[in-house]
Amino acid sequence: MVTDYATYVYLADVFVAEGYRGQGLDKWLLECVMAHPALQGLRRFGLVTRDAQGLYQQFGFRELANSGPHMEIVRPEVYLAAVYLATRPPSTIK
Repeated sequence: MVTDYATYVYLADVFVAEGYRGQGLDKWLLECVMAHPALQGLRRFGLVTRDAQGLYQQFGFRELANSGPHMEIVRPEVYLAAVYLATRPPSTIK
């Protein structure tokens, strides 16, 4: 969770490892997040999901009606560069 503890919380990088799926851990995790005392009274919860809309809708999340002020920069190649650098000996990186 990324939050300012005043108005907004962003739920990021959530997944259940394959061997633990089907045990209700996804719902349990969301129940814990939504009930966390430090997050009560915040005006907005946000997240991005590729394939779990049904799960999050059970907890009141809805698709953005209007993206309005939301903006982004997408750099998918950044991970490829990190992997490339991680495989090189330190002495060859400038």
